[in-house]
Amino acid sequence: MFKDVIGFGVAGNFAGHLEQAGEATDFLNVKVENNIQPKALFPFYVPSQHAGFLSQYPLSSDTIIPPNDADNLQIEPEVAIVFDISYQDNKVVALTPVKFAAYNDCSIRKPNAKKISEKKNWGAETKGISQDFIELSSFTKGCELDKYRIASFHMRNGELNRYGEDSAAIDYSYFHEQLNDWIIDKMNNQKDEGPAENLSIYLANANYPEQTIISIGATRYTTYGETNFLKSGDQSIVVVYDGEKYTSDEIETMAKMNSFEKLGISLLSQKVI
Repeated sequence: MFKDVIGFGVAGNFAGHLEQAGEATDFLNVKVENNIQPKALFPFYVPSQHAGFLSQYPLSSDTIIPPNDADNLQIEPEVAIVFDISYQDNKVVALTPVKFAAYNDCSIRKPNAKKISEKKNWGAETKGISQDFIELSSFTKGCELDKYRIASFHMRNGELNRYGEDSAAIDYSYFHEQLNDWIIDKMNNQKDEGPAENLSIYLANANYPEQTIISIGATRYTTYGETNFLKSGDQSIVVVYDGEKYTSDEIETMAKMNSFEKLGISLLSQKVI
C-alpha cells in the first residue's frame, strides 16, 4: 500500500514512554534544546535496494509476525500522518499533511541495539497501520487531529485489557508546526551519532520520495501494558477516535465486542502469528 513511501518515526514525543519502554538510557547523550523535545527521528522503512534491512516493507493492517527470538514484543500505539514532501536542492523544505491513521510501532526490547531502527524493522508484517485513513487538511491548531484520542487494547484468550493510556493527540510533547519544523530539520540535518542516523542519506537512496509516513510517538503504557508482552494468538488493537463523538468507555465496549463504528474512528486490529 505504501511501498514507494519512506517511513520515519519520532522517538520520545510522549512524556514517560521511553522510561517505561526501557529506552531512556539510549538517549542519555543526545543533545536536546528542552526537556520535552523528541530525541530523534528514526527510519523504519526506506524504499531503496541500498537500505539493507530497512528496505524490507514492514507494514500490515491485520497481522504481526514476531521475530524468532523475541519474548518481549510490545504494542506501541500511535498516530501516523502521511505527508507530501517538497524539496529544493535536495533538501526538504515543506511537509504537507494528507491524512492520518492508527499505527502500531511494534517494538522489541533489544538492549544492545546501536540504532533505534534495529528495534523497529525485522521483516514483513512487523508493524501496523490502519486502512481507515482520516483526511487532514492542515497540521495547525484547530486541525481535524486535535479532537482525536488514542486507545489501545490487548486481547488474549477472550480477555481484553487496556494496553496504553487513553491519550489525547494534542498531549504529544511536540505537535502542530513545532513538530512539523522539527521533523524537517531532522530530515535535513540529523547526524549519524548515538542511536540516531543521517536521514538525508536515506532520502537520497530512495531517490527523494514524494511522500512520507511519520509515526509521531507512542503513548504511555498502563501498568498492564508495561508488563505484558505479545504472544502467538494474541490480538493487538489500536484505535484513534474522535473524542468529541465517543467516550473512552464506549471505545472499550466496542473493543470487547470486536465491533466498531466507522465514522470518526481509525481502527488497527492485528493478530499475532
